[in-house]
Amino acid sequence: MPEADEALRTLARNVRAARTRAGLSLDELGRRAKVSKGALVGLEKAQGNPNFATLVRLADTLGISVSALLEGPAEGRVRVVSADAVMPLWAGERGSEARLMLTTSGPAPVEVWRWKLEPGEEYPSHPHQAGVVETVSVTSGRMTLVVDGTEHSVEAGQTATFDGDATHAYRGSGSGTCHLIMTVHIPPGPGSTN
Repeated sequence: MPEADEALRTLARNVRAARTRAGLSLDELGRRAKVSKGALVGLEKAQGNPNFATLVRLADTLGISVSALLEGPAEGRVRVVSADAVMPLWAGERGSEARLMLTTSGPAPVEVWRWKLEPGEEYPSHPHQAGVVETVSVTSGRMTLVVDGTEHSVEAGQTATFDGDATHAYRGSGSGTCHLIMTVHIPPGPGSTN
């Protein structure tokens, strides 16, 4: 698969560049992100198949967005992304999925995600770095947002926001598919000025 190979090479370049900018050795990045040194060496050589949780931990540790790890060079002033052009970064056994549509540029980027949650299917997320704020807007159906063990029902037409440095999960609830748009607001990285 040439597209998958190119995506892995782009990921390898971006991880290596971000690690170098942050002044981290492979050992230190691995320790902070809870990723083995061997996996990082393979990743920086464009080998392996890192899972979504690993990418999130690396991005959080490096102070950048997940899509900054995955994106190639900028394409121009306006970027239009179609959902069917973006591969899911997570897919559940019942058909749920999460697609990272894009990330805004600048010192405090925002990730824009499209989620589809099937009834009863759940995605548990580890806490993000301090300062990350998530917002979920349900466009159809109903979901349960679990933050620090407390459940919150969010229905079509409702939006919820929370600090992402807490344990949290997203679960499809009700009888039909839940569709939502999520934004993840990432604090400025080291060396950014506002």
